[in-house]
Amino acid sequence: MDYHLKPKLPFHFRLSETQILIAMSIVVGLGTGLGAMAFMKLIDYFRHVFFGYSEQVLTAVVGSFNYWIPLIPMAGGLIVGPIVYKFATEAKGHGVPEVMLAVARKGGIIRVRVALAKAVASAICIGSGGSAGREGPIVQIGSAIGSAIGQLFKMSQGRVKILVGCGAAAGISAVFNAPIAGVIFSLEVILGDFAIKTFSPVLLSSVIASVVTRSVFGDHPAFSVPDYSLVSAWEIPLYMILGGVCGSVAVLFTATLHKTEELFDRIKMQPMLKPALGGLILGIIGVFYPQVFSDGYDTIKLTLYGNMLVLLTLMLIFLKIAATSLTLGSGNSGGIFAPSLFIGAVTGGTFGYVIHYLLPEITATEGAYALVGMAALVAGTTHAPITAILIIFEMTSDYRIILPLMVAVVFSTLVARHIYEPSIYTIKLIKRGIFIKGGKDTTVLKSYRVSEVMDREFETIPADMPMARILEKIEASRGMTFIVTDRTGKFIGILSFQDLLSILTQESLNYLIIAKDIATTDYVAVYPDDDLETASKRLAVKDSKLLPVVNKEDPSIILGVLRREDLVRYYNRKLIESFK
Repeated sequence: MDYHLKPKLPFHFRLSETQILIAMSIVVGLGTGLGAMAFMKLIDYFRHVFFGYSEQVLTAVVGSFNYWIPLIPMAGGLIVGPIVYKFATEAKGHGVPEVMLAVARKGGIIRVRVALAKAVASAICIGSGGSAGREGPIVQIGSAIGSAIGQLFKMSQGRVKILVGCGAAAGISAVFNAPIAGVIFSLEVILGDFAIKTFSPVLLSSVIASVVTRSVFGDHPAFSVPDYSLVSAWEIPLYMILGGVCGSVAVLFTATLHKTEELFDRIKMQPMLKPALGGLILGIIGVFYPQVFSDGYDTIKLTLYGNMLVLLTLMLIFLKIAATSLTLGSGNSGGIFAPSLFIGAVTGGTFGYVIHYLLPEITATEGAYALVGMAALVAGTTHAPITAILIIFEMTSDYRIILPLMVAVVFSTLVARHIYEPSIYTIKLIKRGIFIKGGKDTTVLKSYRVSEVMDREFETIPADMPMARILEKIEASRGMTFIVTDRTGKFIGILSFQDLLSILTQESLNYLIIAKDIATTDYVAVYPDDDLETASKRLAVKDSKLLPVVNKEDPSIILGVLRREDLVRYYNRKLIESFK
């Protein structure tokens, strides 16, 4: 399908769907890159307002002692509350689940006002000391930009979703100077789709956003780290253990944040005041441990260089979990990526200090374990191991510790999923009865059976039909995939045009080769009473366009076929019905 650019220009030209999508991905990358820079400037501005100007005023009024510090995050919460609850409720919390929901259930539709509300609310929260990161807000901001552009040009639902993914990738790329990690994050977490038609625009958008921010802020890693490497092969088992530890801490973080959200939901008070209450409690912790304020990048850097006391890093594991849970659980706005990096750094640093003290000859210093711990903790909370590995590479520009990094990330993800299946992103949606996987709401797919979607009228080809006749049938048919049956009507296999490609040029075989010789017999089938999630998974096994629906007692009896496009169409229709 071709799209016509509006408004009309004095000359006519037509762009293909792919060209339009590529052009729009560039626009999304530019918009998100500029939005990211504005957002980071806004954080700096509010940080100066709250911890510069406000500090001077409070010191003059209250005195030089720092017991008034809790008033600063509380004041930030008082401002954030009305923005979130009156202007855009989607801005509450860390934002990524709302983007996942928009992709899975709303056709990628995100309200434009969400971008503005999220930017202002998160900048105030982080600037006033809220324990949150920048990536969640900028992912939501970029996704809102992508959605708005897709809606403006009246693009199809699938294209709007891709543009949402473009915005998410561009956001990660711009904030962390990590274009590759941005792409993988979008494909792995937001879209759940690695197809080339999705990959190309997402990649382009991520690169453009990175170029925009690098042109202003320069091309340098987020963290500079000392020279680290694998000291001994004996360290690999230790990094496996570290992965397990980080996976367990990740589950603690996920569960604590979830329980804190539930606790604040039960508190009977004006919802707009809850962020202020969370900020007040956070401020009390910050009086004694100011490291828990904001994203904590300074503390991460000190930990990477081994300049933190081990007792302090041990305490900060739990204090940062509490601080972030209070901030986001109370309804403030921000991301969980930076807190995850912080918790991973202090967890790895603590573990590394103990291991290096016990085994100094065969282990690296605690900084190396802190670096690996950052990736392992992110993987454990997000269940996105590829993103975790790549983002640490790009944030540090250090590829020398790849082996322990990969080992720890894998073990962290496995342990976290074994202990507590939901990720920190999906737990918020599961609480609302929404189960998202691979960019789809599996709640809908699990609710309906194959028998409701399958086509009972399908074309068949006799097993003994020669290739010449098969080609004639394909030319006369609208379909490209056929069911092959024997003389008694028993199901033998599936024959598609792809199966014929390798022998099309050999005309001498036209009457020697029959359908049975080239049909695919190692097919994947479904039963009528299977749910649509099961069918969706089996379609993905070999990227099939069609599945045979067979009798459960006798698989040689074919009852119908399930086409990919029919399943997608049915899924979308049920989503629309669920919102009526």
